[in-house]
Amino acid sequence: PWQTLSARPVFENPWIRVREDLVLRPDGKPGIYGVVEFKNRAVGVLPVEADGSIWLVGQHRYPLNQYSWEIPEGGAPPYEMLEQSALRELKEETGLTCGKLELISTSHLSNSVCDEIAFVYRASDLTPGPSEPEGCERIEVRRFSWDEAWRMLRRAEITDSMSVIAILHEAVRRCGGIV
Repeated sequence: PWQTLSARPVFENPWIRVREDLVLRPDGKPGIYGVVEFKNRAVGVLPVEADGSIWLVGQHRYPLNQYSWEIPEGGAPPYEMLEQSALRELKEETGLTCGKLELISTSHLSNSVCDEIAFVYRASDLTPGPSEPEGCERIEVRRFSWDEAWRMLRRAEITDSMSVIAILHEAVRRCGGIV
């Protein structure tokens, strides 16, 4: 339905590339389309304790200029296995390691403007340890009861897309849904 006539790079840094395409729209009229291409895949991990509580990390998010509670998440370089990236992010941000890691969702995070793809995992059989946050991260790590986390999601206190996906998957699982 869309026809690309030309593509021109506009911006690039170590994490993203931005291009502007001259296109023919589905109605046949000419137009432009800006596309953000991500150099890494996104990974997120929902750490779930045996008692049903979950771990979240809180941090200030620069683009939104607000504090955000979310699951541990980060980038998976193309040369790294997704599971390795998920385990690395879990350890870096929370200090936790896990005995079981399962993929629960694959999602395009904002497919109208970018190609970012996210892989969301559920971690269980958790073991605590020291966290190793990156220099750009000032992270608060906190264990939440399931009821508290669910209330936060319903009150729009958790808005990060991978976190919303993870918590909704967990809610379905707890209701006996097919997982």
